[in-house]
Amino acid sequence: MGHGERLTSREVAERLGVKLQTVYAYASRGLLHSQRAVGGRGSTFDPAEVERLRTQGHPRARAAAAGGTVAAGGLVAGDDPEWEAPAAGAPSGTAVPAVGAAAVRARAVHVPAVDALGGGVVGVGALRGGDLPAVRTRLTLVADGRLYYRGVDAVEFVARHRFEEVAGWLWRGRTDPAPVFTVPPDLAATLERVSGILSARSRLTDRMRVAVSVAASSDPLRFDLREDSVLLTARTLVASLVEALPARSEASRVAGGRARAGVVELGGVVESGGAARSDGAARSDGVVESAGAGESGGASQTTGDAESVGERVGIAGRLWGRLAGGAGDADAVACLDRALGLLADHDLAVSTFAARVAASARADPYAVVSAGLAVLDGPLHGGASRLAYRLLAEVIDRGDAVVVVSEHLRADQQIPGFGHGLYPGGDPRARALLAALGGLPAAEPFLVAAGEIARAAGRERALRPNVDLALAVLTMTAGMPAEAGEVIFAVARTVGWVAHALEEYQETPLRLRPRGVYAGPPVPAPRT
Repeated sequence: MGHGERLTSREVAERLGVKLQTVYAYASRGLLHSQRAVGGRGSTFDPAEVERLRTQGHPRARAAAAGGTVAAGGLVAGDDPEWEAPAAGAPSGTAVPAVGAAAVRARAVHVPAVDALGGGVVGVGALRGGDLPAVRTRLTLVADGRLYYRGVDAVEFVARHRFEEVAGWLWRGRTDPAPVFTVPPDLAATLERVSGILSARSRLTDRMRVAVSVAASSDPLRFDLREDSVLLTARTLVASLVEALPARSEASRVAGGRARAGVVELGGVVESGGAARSDGAARSDGVVESAGAGESGGASQTTGDAESVGERVGIAGRLWGRLAGGAGDADAVACLDRALGLLADHDLAVSTFAARVAASARADPYAVVSAGLAVLDGPLHGGASRLAYRLLAEVIDRGDAVVVVSEHLRADQQIPGFGHGLYPGGDPRARALLAALGGLPAAEPFLVAAGEIARAAGRERALRPNVDLALAVLTMTAGMPAEAGEVIFAVARTVGWVAHALEEYQETPLRLRPRGVYAGPPVPAPRT
């Protein structure tokens, strides 16, 4: 090939030593810029840009001081042939995937790395969207279309463990004993009083942000950043987010509509025979047997002490009562529990990075969660599920997905609920949740509508749904309001934010401060 000729995708993969799908992921993240090849077949890339990525942007040399390789999302892995051995207290039967150093390198993200010694950023140049500091973490990895929590496949792990156990695994690498999320009675009473003075128009996420501030003001020891203290705070904080939500009565639920015949595949995503878990979150912890907060009609629990309440009703059961009203049946609550587990962490999403920046400044756990909630509020992050909900509701109401999709396209609007930059082959979290929902008769019309949207938007090739669409199906099936998906997202991701805060508290303070690249008016020369 002569100098200056553009490279094909396969040639780029060979030069970088990665798979083809990794090249496509680089292009989707803006790390490489592609052009259509002559004749319109395939994409081509600038060889100079590829070479810069291979040399200046390659993480291997920068990670040498840390003894590893910067992998997807900035995770540094050693050259051990196995990815990570199960931590102490790992659940029996937990299989650790053989994601060795070669596979990690194949998924490497070529971005400036944080200098753990100096607290600065190595090799800062003109920053693009993908060129942010990489951060070492042992929590989450996205590789080859799969999501891992501490080295175990997250989808398989969540299928066997309750949300409380997922939290314990992310926080301490163990599931036994599972954390118990409780709200002290005096804090519950305060949250109830504060909730009563908020505007009736307050969004549920607004109430959650207020609850974080109220809980922080009630905790004079919140600046104790030792692990045990942080985890005690986290258990109260997660429960407070649910406690701050107003209870819904059974009468306020939205009718699910008449079920349609057949189960849709959503482009091969909902597999036949997929059933909701019936032995996980809704087995012996009382999430179904006890009505929880939603049935009592009050914001605070008044029977038994706080610990016994937390033991009887898991977070999924209490959250169901607040968002849907009533107790919910076992399979339905189990689907909500699965959604919480699948959303608990997801690499360095923007809200997670914001939480780590706060932790880097040694902000207390409440402030860390507040930072995460602030970023989650955007329509491109936590609010995406609400857009998918509205689209699905419109299709159900009008009964014609083609017309609805056509109007979105005419208005130059993207179709929400489909595609994900980290999962070119489809979001595994969506596959798992939609398969579980396939076992609920009430979900059938919403699954059918989602499949019709996928076929209409993709025309001859159905689009692949992401977790936002799966949340929309779940919340509509349960008769929850449009913003319920964002609430579920926030409750779940709080666990992940705390896990990242625990990691960041062990790092050099204030290390997550990239240097700005000044592009303003010229600065006058100093006088001599």
